[in-house]
Amino acid sequence: MSKANRIELFSLRSPQMRAFHLTWMAFFVCFFAWFACAPLMPVIKGEFHLTPGQIANINIAAVAVTILVRLIIGPMCDRFGPRKTYTGLLLAGAVPVIGVAFAQSYESFLFFRLLIGAVGASFVITQYHTSVMFAPNVVGTANAATAGWGNAGGGVAQGVMPLLMAALLMLGVSQGWGWRAALLVPGVLMLVMAALYWRFTQDCPEGNYDALRAAGVTIESGKRGGWASFRAAAANYRVWMLFITYGACFGVEIFIHNIAAIYYVEHFKLSLESAGIAAASFGLLALFARALGGFISDKVALAGGLNRRATLLFVMMLGEGLGLLWFAHAGSVVAAVIAMLCFGLFTHMACGATYALVPFIDRKALGGVAGIIGAGGNVGAVLAGFLMKGLGNTQQTLSMLGVLVTISALCAVAIRFTASDKSGEAVLADNKVAA
Repeated sequence: MSKANRIELFSLRSPQMRAFHLTWMAFFVCFFAWFACAPLMPVIKGEFHLTPGQIANINIAAVAVTILVRLIIGPMCDRFGPRKTYTGLLLAGAVPVIGVAFAQSYESFLFFRLLIGAVGASFVITQYHTSVMFAPNVVGTANAATAGWGNAGGGVAQGVMPLLMAALLMLGVSQGWGWRAALLVPGVLMLVMAALYWRFTQDCPEGNYDALRAAGVTIESGKRGGWASFRAAAANYRVWMLFITYGACFGVEIFIHNIAAIYYVEHFKLSLESAGIAAASFGLLALFARALGGFISDKVALAGGLNRRATLLFVMMLGEGLGLLWFAHAGSVVAAVIAMLCFGLFTHMACGATYALVPFIDRKALGGVAGIIGAGGNVGAVLAGFLMKGLGNTQQTLSMLGVLVTISALCAVAIRFTASDKSGEAVLADNKVAA
């Protein structure tokens, strides 16, 4: 069985489509868990009497450890296969997700928030799994759709968690226990998802890596994983260009998820529920915008080749940077939400366009490529957190980020592909086996 050259959205018959659906569902649950604390921060801030500096530390902790885990998780996919890697991450990640509900101090909350960041590495496995399952003519769309629908978990968390807590309060649960009980839900969902992923997916169209290697079959991702994959990816300059661009689009996305609700509460005096809904609108754009970015990338590549994918990414990041500047200077809550939706559209599309390029950078080190570029997103988020901590003002931070994103768009223009890269894509695109 070969890679699928079309996406049969309402089918679960093939291993490609089972991987497609289960990988975005697992990603959705992980992102829901990753950002479940963010919309409840106004309440948690009051319970632990947090200072602005401590809140900044929590936001940085939420994304810092993900950098390391993303770098490791990509080569692990090459070595152990995405099925084992994802199942293990879901099981291990559920522990701190449940544990944060039992935090009794700023220090313990910070510790669990740091560990929860590991589940953000789920993105790399999602992109890896769809990259090995789908042919070049649709891989951009497959990567962007699974990533976008999974990313929406962060947006859903922004809207659902305050409502879940409100429902618990209506049932008579105290506020101190309400946010804790609400945070148990994503941990349980991760355990359920781990069981489903293990039962119903396989590593690649031909089967699982262990069985294939035992039978002497050569796996397309090449090396047996580990540092060989990482070193090969790290030697490619295009990986580092995309590392920067992904830091500027996905890093900003994570940063907005972490600060949006509290920004709307403090800057525009919205209620917790209203702020959560406003913040959720940004994340919910991922339901279609990221997939749109990958879809457009696939279409422009058919018309003009791989270099057109990079040019498209430049345009999308330029739109993101200018939109972010608009959001930073919005004078009313209505203008702020409109601006957030506009720059959010470009942000999500830029993320999709970035990972539409990833499968073509180095197929023999796909795990290393996906891991390094994925880590770039978290580096961007961490740097944004330190920037806010240094400036001490969210509005100024957003303005500075808008300028930096606009400048970083130039890295997309620097990405160019050789004639052999393009001929390799053409050969693989001739794969006509459907899912």
